[in-house]
Amino acid sequence: MTQSCQHLHDIHTRGANSDGCEECLKMGDEWVHLRVCMVCGHVGCCDDSKNKHATRHFHATKHPIIRSKEPGETWGWCYVDELFYDPI
Repeated sequence: MTQSCQHLHDIHTRGANSDGCEECLKMGDEWVHLRVCMVCGHVGCCDDSKNKHATRHFHATKHPIIRSKEPGETWGWCYVDELFYDPI
């Protein structure tokens, strides 16, 4: 049986609020990869980045769905259900 995500209905945007990690840009810091919140468009750095702002955004807001902002990548992730989608 395939597990399904009950949070796909939370997707409100595919657009990104920024070209880089919003918090890292304010701090003058760097990131490895970028993730976009599909609820509000927040751009945060991935868990391979030292600041992990995408995951911090999830913990602060409970917005469950992100997608990769990397060129050519079409995957998404639900933090709550721990489900991977490609394409999202």
